[in-house]
Amino acid sequence: MRPVPTCIIGSGQAPQALHGHALDAYVQIGSLSKTLTGTALARLAAKGVLQADAPVERFLPVPPGTGITLEHLAQHTSGLPRLPPRLKRHDPYAAFDDDALQALLRRLDTLTTTAPGRAEEYSNLGYAVLGAALTAAAGMPYQDLLDHYVLAPLGITEVAVAPPPDRRLHGRGLFGRRRRPWTMSGAVLPAGGLWATPRATADLVNALLVERKLGEPALSWQRAGTLLWHNGATRDASAFAGATPDGRWVLIHRLTGRADRTDELGIELLRRATPGAPPADGP
Repeated sequence: MRPVPTCIIGSGQAPQALHGHALDAYVQIGSLSKTLTGTALARLAAKGVLQADAPVERFLPVPPGTGITLEHLAQHTSGLPRLPPRLKRHDPYAAFDDDALQALLRRLDTLTTTAPGRAEEYSNLGYAVLGAALTAAAGMPYQDLLDHYVLAPLGITEVAVAPPPDRRLHGRGLFGRRRRPWTMSGAVLPAGGLWATPRATADLVNALLVERKLGEPALSWQRAGTLLWHNGATRDASAFAGATPDGRWVLIHRLTGRADRTDELGIELLRRATPGAPPADGP
């Protein structure tokens, strides 16, 4: 079996790029995108652009009285299902564009499975709605929203909706042929469509979870005891990021959609990590 291209960056160790991965190539980060969307919500609230507990109908053309707030969407307690309806197996999000989202918004009240706030159900659809609400509130596209409120304040640049094609790193299929990644630049973008370099993603993890340069971590981070973490997966990429209160943190990215194994490796690396920022220079 061919070794899986892997990047590992974490506290107290030099960054590693193994088996053909690269620290400074753009890769899909999947649902780690949600942590940036959630951070944008927190920043917009801090700047007075919106209130985090505002109802979603204040920003989007949804039926009144759903009871869904921006916080519900960020915490996966909106009652919306995990996925939009009628996704296809091949390139599932390719047809989930803005028109498709707008059609769902008009009947959002018929899509919920529970009342808002009652139960947690991880929802890519919820984050698509949240991203649309944030861009409407800020009056700017998603990339500009992230740049202005999240990335520029941290001095981080290598996170993008559409990075240069010659800097993208793709998974490989049979006989080493490059595989076409899922199309995730439409309505699902705020839920899982961003590209970033592993080095930039690691800088985000350290800045948001350890140094807390933008305040308390956003509602989008998952919590397991004192551990703050999130993962992400697409067809051919998976990632895990996590940090503990004592300053241990890790970012692992693998060019494989086998997210369970990536999560296992991330947790194990986090257990073995030592507190402190990584060396400034990579391999």
